[in-house]
Amino acid sequence: MPSAGIAPRRVVQLTALLAMLVFFATQLVGAVLPNVPLFIVASACGLALDLFLQHKQPGLLSLLGKIRLDVTVRQLFRDMLIVVGLLRIEGINPLHEQAPLTVGLLLFYLVHFACQAAAILVRRSRQLPFVTRNIDASALRLSEAPPRLFARQHGRRLLRLAVPSTAGLLATAATKNAVWGGVGLAIALLIGIGGTAHLATWMLPRKRVVNEAAALQWLDKWLADYKPTVGMYFSGGTTSAYQANMWLSTLSALDGKPLIVLRERFMVQKIEATDVPIICIPKVAHLMRLEHSTLKVLLHPANSGKTSQVLRIPSIKHAFINHGESDKLSSCNPYAKAYDEVWVAGPAARERYQLADIGVEDKDVVEVGRPQLAPIRPYAGVPTGALGGAGGEHFTTVLYAPTWEGWDGNPGNTSVILAGENIVRQLLADPKVRLLYKPHPMTGSVDPRAGRANERIMAMITEANGKRTGARPGPEAAAELARRAAELNRLTSTSFRPSADEIERMKLQGAPDGDRAAAVTAATAAWESAYWASLPVWEHQTITGPQPGIFACFNQADVLISDVSSVVSDYLTSEKPYAVANTSGMSEEEFRAGFPTVRAATILTPDAKGVAGLLEAVRDPGKDTLATARAELKVHLLGPSDPPSLVRFNRATQDLCDKADQRRARMATRLSDEIPSQREARDAAEEMELESSTPETEESATV
Repeated sequence: MPSAGIAPRRVVQLTALLAMLVFFATQLVGAVLPNVPLFIVASACGLALDLFLQHKQPGLLSLLGKIRLDVTVRQLFRDMLIVVGLLRIEGINPLHEQAPLTVGLLLFYLVHFACQAAAILVRRSRQLPFVTRNIDASALRLSEAPPRLFARQHGRRLLRLAVPSTAGLLATAATKNAVWGGVGLAIALLIGIGGTAHLATWMLPRKRVVNEAAALQWLDKWLADYKPTVGMYFSGGTTSAYQANMWLSTLSALDGKPLIVLRERFMVQKIEATDVPIICIPKVAHLMRLEHSTLKVLLHPANSGKTSQVLRIPSIKHAFINHGESDKLSSCNPYAKAYDEVWVAGPAARERYQLADIGVEDKDVVEVGRPQLAPIRPYAGVPTGALGGAGGEHFTTVLYAPTWEGWDGNPGNTSVILAGENIVRQLLADPKVRLLYKPHPMTGSVDPRAGRANERIMAMITEANGKRTGARPGPEAAAELARRAAELNRLTSTSFRPSADEIERMKLQGAPDGDRAAAVTAATAAWESAYWASLPVWEHQTITGPQPGIFACFNQADVLISDVSSVVSDYLTSEKPYAVANTSGMSEEEFRAGFPTVRAATILTPDAKGVAGLLEAVRDPGKDTLATARAELKVHLLGPSDPPSLVRFNRATQDLCDKADQRRARMATRLSDEIPSQREARDAAEEMELESSTPETEESATV
C-alpha cells in the first residue's frame, strides 16, 4: 500500500540528513582535539555521503538549500574544518606548509565560481525564445551541448572536484607531508581550469547560437515560407500530454499545412511521434507573432490558464475540440463560450451544452464525430473468445477501465473506491473470464482511498493468476515482441546523449525523413499484435502503462465495464456490450435519465451483483436485449457513420478557415476605406497650416 511505503522512505531520508550533521559535528571534534583518525574518517564519510545523496536524492538536498545550507556552503564548511584540523595537528608548519595549501584551496573555489559564471553565460546563450521539432532549424547555428557536469551540474561538479583535493589534504593530515595536499589540489585545479576553458568555447561564434532578435526573425521567415493554415494549441502539465496526443493522427490528415503550438518547453518531448511541425513559444509577446502569419484556425483539445493569451489574436479562429466527451459537468465548461466554435461528436453533446445553459449558443456547436476512433473494430457478433484451459473452453475477455476520482470529491466519478474490488472479485470468480484491468493513470492522485483500492485490486489479480495454469507462448513470441518493440521505439523516440540540452535536441529532431507517421502506425499495429500473442490466453492482465493503448484493449475485449467517462462513448463505436458502475447514490432510473451514455448499458450497483447477468448477455445473443439501443445510442453520441468522421472534421476545419479569410477580407476593406479619409484629413490639416503661415499681403502691410 502507498502509505506503507512512504513512511520508511522518509525515515531513510531523515536518517541521511541526520548522518550528514553527525559527520560535520564529528569532523569538528576531530579537528579541535585533534584526533587524526576520527578527523579523517568523518571528513571522508561526510563528502562520500554528500556525493551519494547528490546522485540518489537530489530533491532531499534541495531542502537544505532552502535553509541556506546548499552544496557550496556544505563543502566550504568541510574544507574550513580541514584547514582548522591541519592547523591543530602537530608536525605541519603553518607558515611553510599550511599557507600554500590554504592558498591552493582558495584558488580551487575561485575556479569553481569562475566555472559557475561561465556555465550561466553558456546556458543563457543557448536558450532560444522558442523550441522546435520536425523543423529544419540549422540556420540558427544549432550545436551539440557542452558537458553536463560543467554546464548544468554545479553541485556534482564541486563535490567531484573536491574528491582529489580532500583526499590530498587528508593524506597530509595522516602523513604530515604537505606534498600530498599540493598534489590533490593541483589535480582539482587542473581539471577545473580545463573544464572551464572548454566550457567557455561555447561562447565562441562557431558554437554559439543566434541571439533572440535573429531567432525571432528566423521564426517569422519560417512561418512565411511554411504558410500554416490550421494548428493545434496546447498547454498543460506533465501528465496531460495524452490530451494532445490523441489528436495527432487527425491533425496530420487534415487538408492544408498543420502546425502544433505549445507553451511549455518540456511538452515538446511529451508529444508522441508525428511529422507535424511543432513550435513551443513560452512568452506571450512572442506568441503574438502568429497574428502576422497565415495561420487561420487553432484547435484546442483542453482549457488552460494560458489559453486566454492566444485567444487575444483576432486574425485566428478558435475551435474547442476537447480531449474526450462524457456526461460529466467538466465536458460543459463555461470557458467554452470563449471560443468561436465548439466541436462535438454528436447530437448528445449539443443537447448537453444547451441543457447546461453556460452561454454557448447552439449555432456555434458543430458536430464532427470522433475521427480518432477509426482503429476501433466494430462488433463482429457473439464472441468466441480465446481457447484455453484444460477443458478447451472459450474465455470471455472483460475490460475493466475505471476513471479517476476527479477534483470535486463526487463518489460517482470513479467506481474504484466503492465498487472496484467487488466487480473484480465477481469477474475473477468466473473460470471462463479473462480480465484486462486498465485503471486511469491519475487514479489515487487526489483521493488516497482510490490509490489504496487500486493496489488491492492489482493484488487480487496477481493472486488469481497464481491459481490458474495453462500453456504459455514459446520464447519465439517474446523474441518477436522484443523485435517489434525495438522497431517501434526506433520510430517513435530519439536517442539523446545524457548531456543533450534543448538546442541539441532541436538539432537532432529536425525535418523528418519520409512518411514517418504511416510507418509508426504500421509499427504500432505490429507491436500490439505481438504483445497480445506473447501473453497466455488464460491469464488476467493489469495494464498501467501507456502501451497498449485503450483502443487496443477495446479490440481485445468482448465487454467493457467502466464509469461515466469518455471511455464509454469511445467504446460505443464498436457497439459491443458494456456496463457502467453506479456509485453516485442515484436510483437506476435517475442514473439513466441523468447520463445519456449509460442508456444502453447494464448498470452495476456497488455490490456488483449484476456482473453474472452481464456475462450471460455477452455469451448468449438471446439475452442481449440492448443491442438495438447501443446502435441508436452510438449515433446519438458520435453522429452518423456516413460521411466518415474525418471527412466531417476536415470540412469543419475548412469552413472555419473560410470564416477567418472572410474576416481578414472585411478588415482589409475597412482599413482601405479608412486610409483615404485619413489622407484627406492630413491634407486639410496641411492646408490650414499653410494658410496660417502665409505672409501678409501688401495691402494689409501698408495699413
